[in-house]
Amino acid sequence: MRLLTASVIVAAVSLGSLGTPAFVLAQGAGSQSEAQKPPAQSSTVIESIQVVDVKDLKPEVRSKVDEIVAQTSEEDFQSLRKSLDATPDAASALKAKGLSSSQVVAINIANGVLTLITKTA
Repeated sequence: MRLLTASVIVAAVSLGSLGTPAFVLAQGAGSQSEAQKPPAQSSTVIESIQVVDVKDLKPEVRSKVDEIVAQTSEEDFQSLRKSLDATPDAASALKAKGLSSSQVVAINIANGVLTLITKTA
């Protein structure tokens, strides 16, 4: 088992069996006093990683992902991708599919599974 520490929440999708979604919007800096506080870090045990293309999601899930992606700042995407690149198992799972972190548009962590949702041209 691996321990993945994430300090950034970007578009997170609860996929279950790629069914009913639950979403957490990307969080940017709030007030100036909030921006001065160090980000809270959460630790989650990741047992496996799966890579799913957004086009393979059910239409209703895909549309929700697209809505959140449209509202997510480039800065949040860069933070997510930097975290993925710094996590060897995540980078390896993407590379095995011929992908890179620049193609990840959302993530989900549930029941020890990190799901990387990608979008290719």
